[in-house]
Amino acid sequence: MTQGMEYVTRQSCIVPSDQGIRLNRCSICTVRQWALCQPLRETDLNVVENFKSGEKTIFTGEDLYVAGEQSRELYTLLDGWIFLYKLLDDGRRQITKIVLPGDFIGFGPDLNGPMDHSAGALTDAQLCVFPKTKILGLFKEHPELAIRMTWLVARDMEMAHERLMSVGRRTAREGVSQFLLELYYRLRFRSSVSVGTNMPLPLTQEHIGDSLGLTAVHVNRTVRKLRETGLLAIEKKNLRILDPDGLAKIARIDAETLSRLNFSLTATNS
Repeated sequence: MTQGMEYVTRQSCIVPSDQGIRLNRCSICTVRQWALCQPLRETDLNVVENFKSGEKTIFTGEDLYVAGEQSRELYTLLDGWIFLYKLLDDGRRQITKIVLPGDFIGFGPDLNGPMDHSAGALTDAQLCVFPKTKILGLFKEHPELAIRMTWLVARDMEMAHERLMSVGRRTAREGVSQFLLELYYRLRFRSSVSVGTNMPLPLTQEHIGDSLGLTAVHVNRTVRKLRETGLLAIEKKNLRILDPDGLAKIARIDAETLSRLNFSLTATNS
């Protein structure tokens, strides 16, 4: 069991796709422009409607799925925050990704095999649910979605490269700066957040530490120093980035790398 918040798997609220009017029809989906279905024209959205098996709600502290178990579902996060993580047999945890609305999760190299990681809810979360058994047929029928999926995987790989650089080579100050700056730009892409605007940050210092291979005490000390220099402010689970250029300089990350976090594969629309 992990330290800090205990994660459990419980029966979640599932709304089948054939149960009358859906909670989040594809035509009015608030995360569509960031999601897997982004390339589809309005007239083709019925494809996703037919592919979708329902929606699921999980609550803060629950696991969506657990490493080693067989999962028959894929998900688009509609609302809330989720994190992906792996555990060692002694309970030590490595957080591999913070999942934000629009992100697609559950996909892996072996669709019939067990999950190699777990997914836990940082907040109450609502997800669009898709059956794994239909995904390859969907890609054959709509290759633009397969191209989009390839891009989503490539973007996640680039973020993983940056995280590995932080864990293996960046100092604590550099790594925390990169981690918070990445979240800032990902949130800014989704909600047009401006410099100095409060953004939600439902992460504890332990979550940040488990993302970067640092102790919570070290994260606390590092964030305090960044706050004292006027680069950011964190209070009551809210983050304000006051000087993104200053953080980027500390993190040793260039503007081109950051811009790719905001890049949308609009070529798939053509």
